[in-house]
Amino acid sequence: MVIASKVFNTYLLVLLLLSLAVGCQSPEKKAKSRLAALNVHLESRDFPDREERVSISREHPFTITVQKSALLTHNDIAHAEVVDAVGGFAISLQFTHAAASLLQQYTGNYPGKHLAIFCEFPSPLKKNLNEGRWLAAPRINRRISDGILVFTPDASREEADQIVLGLNNVAKKLNNVASNPDKQPN
Repeated sequence: MVIASKVFNTYLLVLLLLSLAVGCQSPEKKAKSRLAALNVHLESRDFPDREERVSISREHPFTITVQKSALLTHNDIAHAEVVDAVGGFAISLQFTHAAASLLQQYTGNYPGKHLAIFCEFPSPLKKNLNEGRWLAAPRINRRISDGILVFTPDASREEADQIVLGLNNVAKKLNNVASNPDKQPN
């Protein structure tokens, strides 16, 4: 009987160690593994074969025509954050130096057009990305020379937090992370 309990305890110990090594992830580790994909498209009506019509907003949808190829992507983001805005919140995207130059060029050359923003992000309960949706289409009112694009997303605050977390994780993986998130690109 003593021998049987020692064997049982050994099996129990091995099972416990395996479950700890394989099955458990801390919430911090899970959060660091979440990624998001984001594309910024320019509104266009010049080349029908390179454009698509998209519906922006779920509550009050409107349709615009955008270039199929993205102007900027999640690979160009140095830092993202959810910021307080009048009547709610917004997402602020700080782009890398090269992407900031591109953003400045396009926003200077196409005032009055829209920048349509498409995003795929993890749901709070899943690690996998959802099917994605068009989050916003802010109008270009001025040249964006600081490399920071701020927009109000068609998303809940929880979804916005997941988007920002995923974009910052991508920036870290690509070493795009701004050394000081408050510092703006030149």
